[in-house]
Amino acid sequence: MYVADVKLLNGESTNELANKISRYYGQALADVGTHRFSDGEFTTVINESVRGSFVFIIQSTMPPTENFMEMLMMVDAARRASADYITCVIPYFGFARQDRKDKPRVAIGAKLMANLITAAGADRVMTMDLHADQIQGFFDIPVDHLNATAIFIPYLESLGLDDLLFASPDVGSTKRTRLYAQQFNTDFVICDKHRKKANEVAEMTLIGDVKGKNVILVDDLIDTAGTMCMAAEKIMEQGAKSVRALCTHAVLSGPAYERIENSSISELIVTDTIPLKQQSKKIKVLTVSELFARAIRNTHEHKSINSLFITQSV
Repeated sequence: MYVADVKLLNGESTNELANKISRYYGQALADVGTHRFSDGEFTTVINESVRGSFVFIIQSTMPPTENFMEMLMMVDAARRASADYITCVIPYFGFARQDRKDKPRVAIGAKLMANLITAAGADRVMTMDLHADQIQGFFDIPVDHLNATAIFIPYLESLGLDDLLFASPDVGSTKRTRLYAQQFNTDFVICDKHRKKANEVAEMTLIGDVKGKNVILVDDLIDTAGTMCMAAEKIMEQGAKSVRALCTHAVLSGPAYERIENSSISELIVTDTIPLKQQSKKIKVLTVSELFARAIRNTHEHKSINSLFITQSV
């Protein structure tokens, strides 16, 4: 049986992660070039044949939106170059927080992005820890939704913490927090927050007992760090021994780094789906490269990727 060649392509914003993935996969990245015009417009070109190949385009779509456009143009270039099958490998799926119409006359950005990826010619999407699981249903093509438990759980075990307790920084992260609590056979608490406007928490209430516990806050992403730092303060005020935070996607915009440095959080554990803008002694980065490399191989070989997860019913 003929098995198509694999071509690994990458965008500029995810160059470091893509190189790690290619090393774990055991194959060099394909030669992709970007030409920029004087007005800022750009075009992409694949400088080698991809005819009949399984093409995997590795690109996180964090701001600026040019990163998303670059991925779409690579998809279009690969389709026009007669690639057999195109998978968008999107470690961090931008616009995922725009997953519903929560007020009049607003766009559902996540659905629009899904439509654009499909229209560009992608056959499949591979991503990690979407902000909302239902975004998978926005696509009319298959979606492989990886989760970071297989990366975070071994690291947490290596810390050897006693009196462990998990905490959700808001109601929306309860399901994700419960998964970690089940894996470690422990309890979890919830921080109930109220916002007056985006990126600004007005008030927060802690539901549960954290006294004498080593607490780990769990979320899919951390942006301005306002919620996470406020939750950490609340938890320490209630008698916890320590607070760590665990977030897959280190968006970290605005005053995030300063807030983390001045907070009660002893360690922020993130992955490299988004490159850090600056270094911090408090931030521990774990790589997702091996997990994505194995998922890419299983996809190419038509094998299940479910075995790559640490899963448990929630």
